[in-house]
Amino acid sequence: MPAEQAMEFALDHATLRSFVPVAPDGHFPIQNLPYGVFQRQADDVPRIGVAIGDLILDLSVLAERGLLADAALARALGPGQTTLNAFMALGVESWRKARARLTQLLRADERTLRDDRSLRDKALVTRAAVRMLLPACIENYTDFYSSREHATNVGVMLRGADNALMPNWLHLPVAYHGRASSIVPSGVDIVRPCGQARPDDAAPPVFGPSRFLDFELEMGFFIGPGNELGRPIPIGRAAEHVFGMVLVNDWSARDIQKWEYQPLGPFLAKNFATSISCWVVPLEALAPFRVAGPKQEPAPFPYLRSPGDWSYDIHLEVRLQAASQAEPQTICRTNARHLYWNVCQQVAHHSVGGCNLRTGDLLATGTISGPDPGSYGSMLELAWKGTKPLRLGNGESRVNLHDGDRVTLTGWCQGDGYRVGFGETTAQVLPAVEPVET
Repeated sequence: MPAEQAMEFALDHATLRSFVPVAPDGHFPIQNLPYGVFQRQADDVPRIGVAIGDLILDLSVLAERGLLADAALARALGPGQTTLNAFMALGVESWRKARARLTQLLRADERTLRDDRSLRDKALVTRAAVRMLLPACIENYTDFYSSREHATNVGVMLRGADNALMPNWLHLPVAYHGRASSIVPSGVDIVRPCGQARPDDAAPPVFGPSRFLDFELEMGFFIGPGNELGRPIPIGRAAEHVFGMVLVNDWSARDIQKWEYQPLGPFLAKNFATSISCWVVPLEALAPFRVAGPKQEPAPFPYLRSPGDWSYDIHLEVRLQAASQAEPQTICRTNARHLYWNVCQQVAHHSVGGCNLRTGDLLATGTISGPDPGSYGSMLELAWKGTKPLRLGNGESRVNLHDGDRVTLTGWCQGDGYRVGFGETTAQVLPAVEPVET
């Protein structure tokens, strides 16, 4: 948008206020309005909601009262919808219409919901009182490798500084297809995987629980409308296919990965679990925080030349809490703006060969690392392949994750007096379950 319109939009965005109180450092002010799926009780049907402060606005109640913008939105967000897929499939104009209507209903100066006590009691529920579910039915999952700092660090460890980046890395967004069935929402604990490894290159491989379990700090995004098989998505239209973003922890078993990845890449080292945050932040909520990404040299092929700035200024943190610690300890602070390949380039590259992306597909950025050691987004980097153990505040150290460790990712965009946040994704590492003959 033109500079004057962008400035006016930013000012309006900053002055918005809801009748629902939100702390300045709260993740879910009226400027955010992320979507999620929740259950009021264990035996209740899943419902679609929007987070506002410490509450959830139940959209099925609004749909039943005829308070959504039109019939199509009422069907996609109302009773009977247990995922966001139908809403995501409607496309960007419907997303904007829904967001405008929800913003209007939650404004401090709007009486419809604010002054109707009976409606408020039915439509607003405390976030702490519900169970959060996966926001979408995810049929496909692709994980990219889009941080130059992360790829360089790993390359230096494996191949040395002179050959850190593989020859293709600066020309295309490298990726692999992951396992959609093992994607879990925040709060679901992770069982340490078993598999083959070869700790001694002079000895045969061994089987057992992974000894080098790791986290990976990533962002992910959901596809809204897909594309037809054989018809690529042009990069100038790529953002229209992206519904919103979540936090992603793409857990990795480094020792299993080292033995199995040649020649076809990750398999058991990645397919045991991927954790995501439960609230999907719409791209429209992130619009004020778009920034220029790193300069790309050499210039990418035309199909990857992104019009405009499509990186995001998202502050990201990783917190680790050992079983013996009373409080978590922040071990990484970084930013999504460091990503070399942006979301539009990832969509364009994914589909350029004719691949048909589908509504609800999850694409992740790959580990996000910054330029200094405190901004590295994995334990592999923080402990530099085990040579620089990470010291915890209780005197313990880590070069990998131990059973009982809890890893929490969080992130937010900082506005003028408000934050647009993602909440968190958290999980504890549980002991391995080895196969037993029956």
